[in-house]
Amino acid sequence: MPTHPVYPPLVTPLTRDDSVDADALASLVDAVESRGVDGVVACGTTGEFASLTDEEYETVVETTADAASGRVVAGVADTSVAGVRAKVALAADAGCDAVLVTGPYFHAENAAGGTEAFLRAAVADASLPVYLYNIPAYVGYRLDPETVSTLAEDGVAAGVKDSSGDLDYLLSLVRSTPPEFEVFCGYDSVLVPALASGAIGGINALANVVPEVFDAATSALAAGEVERAVHLSQTAIAPLFEQCAAHGFAPATKVGAAARGFLDSTAVRPPLVDLDEEARAGVADAVEDALSAVDTA
Repeated sequence: MPTHPVYPPLVTPLTRDDSVDADALASLVDAVESRGVDGVVACGTTGEFASLTDEEYETVVETTADAASGRVVAGVADTSVAGVRAKVALAADAGCDAVLVTGPYFHAENAAGGTEAFLRAAVADASLPVYLYNIPAYVGYRLDPETVSTLAEDGVAAGVKDSSGDLDYLLSLVRSTPPEFEVFCGYDSVLVPALASGAIGGINALANVVPEVFDAATSALAAGEVERAVHLSQTAIAPLFEQCAAHGFAPATKVGAAARGFLDSTAVRPPLVDLDEEARAGVADAVEDALSAVDTA
């Protein structure tokens, strides 16, 4: 595995008539892989997984697995144990390398131990490595560090993606889990400090848009060029991340990818809304500035 691997949670391209565009997805995989990412994630949050039908979910996972030459992780979040288990089986059949699972949402635990019980049941006998996914903004709570530690020590989970943006929380996961447990930072703007503090890599939406920037930043850090890595984090990644935070990650990431020529359509599904012209211009400017920063850092 590379020193600091970065995987984009791929957007799911949609046609103008609101169908999943498998050809565009395969092209996107090629675009990001050719520009330095180390793997890809299908059906993550940025991939609008919750807006896909079962058939579309299968199409996205299979298309991604077929198109990718690097590591493929499938998001398998669901509201039920049976739903997660079915998605894990589908990911395995498609040839994915690992799965990414949140705790239960909508129905959260009513007493301590409920989330852990859900996760244990959902991935019991999984044939692929399991990565936990902490994203409290959407699930409604954060994974308790003790739960993560217990699942790590028991071999239930191989790693975790933390998208909380709370660096103290992420570092608590690094400290409380075994050395081989892989902590990925999912909050793009704190990726460099997270890596410098013990995270192994990143699963970052903006690697759909500027994979070169993430490759440059992580390579600089691995080479001990901390000042360059920090510069890229502050001048390239953070401003573009602010655009995504302001306008929504799936819509803004699609606009950014389209600005690079990676996508033709920026369509999203309700309740998400495509960006207006002013917002699109702001994202495009941030993309241009991020790419320029790589040349000047």
